Amino acid sequence: MEIIKINKLEEKELNFLLNLWEENVRVTHTFLNENDILKLKPIGKEALKQIQHLFIIKDDDIIKGFMGIENDKIEMLFIEVDSRGNGYGKKLIEYAINNLNIKYVDVNEQNPKALGFYEYLGFEVFKRDECDDQGNDFPILHLELKNK
Repeated sequence: MEIIKINKLEEKELNFLLNLWEENVRVTHTFLNENDILKLKPIGKEALKQIQHLFIIKDDDIIKGFMGIENDKIEMLFIEVDSRGNGYGKKLIEYAINNLNIKYVDVNEQNPKALGFYEYLGFEVFKRDECDDQGNDFPILHLELKNK
């Protein structure tokens, strides 16, 4: 397993990560309909281009997932659908905690597996918003790392 910082995102990599994002969202964000996903895709693409720190995790030279960080917050974490549950997400989070001093992450309330994952890694909910950043009725839970 290897974690690599992406300093310059090439178009091919961008499209690969965007497809990985979409496949993951279709499995984990079952509260989103097709129209929601289509509206979010260009936002996701722009976020990938603009994120302060972007990391991929590879195993046997195959990208298994990615993580985006802005300041002390994980803004995105997506693992290839068939690779979930194999420790890739945990490795990325541990890397972020130990090397980038991250303290925060947001989770859709309607994604209980993600919430459980972050709670398992030491995060706790400290705030709840009724809507997401785009004003949609998808409640967001704000989590903070405890007991580092």
